[in-house]
Amino acid sequence: MSSRRRGRPPRTESADTRDRILDAAREEFSERGYEKTSVRGIAKAAGVDSALVHHYFGTKEQVFEAAVEVAFAPALKVRDAVLEGPLDAAGERMTRVIFGLWENPVTRKPLLAIVRSAVNNDAAAAVFRRLVSAQLLRRIAGEIDAPDAELRAELAAAQLVGIAMMRYVIRIEPIASADVEQIIARVAPVVQGHLTGR
Repeated sequence: MSSRRRGRPPRTESADTRDRILDAAREEFSERGYEKTSVRGIAKAAGVDSALVHHYFGTKEQVFEAAVEVAFAPALKVRDAVLEGPLDAAGERMTRVIFGLWENPVTRKPLLAIVRSAVNNDAAAAVFRRLVSAQLLRRIAGEIDAPDAELRAELAAAQLVGIAMMRYVIRIEPIASADVEQIIARVAPVVQGHLTGR
């Protein structure tokens, strides 16, 4: 078993070390949640000294934000899906992308970690809120020609997050085992109503 490296790595190893720390952080936050994850635990999982975690990322909240931003990147496809076609069909595109991410085991695990941490911890919730607001909802709202565009985008997102919580986190039946196409067919018109309805 190799011992943990102390201090800063050589410049050529910096990107690999940073990625290894982020991978370890995502795993730790996913397995333990925000509250029970520590910088020391992340460092141990990454095989580095905790000072190196602080060097690259700063505080635990900053490590969480970096890990969430990488894990959340696929969810930005929602923004692109809304912006890539006519607004009168954006509800179905948005719904399809969100459920596609949750149905895929590769993207589901980090999303579960993010949602569980945000529900249980104020600092994690603030990070999640900043990311969702800045990266996703404001850009979607910018495409909606209505005085309450931000509220419309938030309601559409809330509809999808609420259903995802019930299906993938709490696992309430029958929604947890319902066919995803059936859910999309029922939910997409509601999301569209939030975005463009009167």
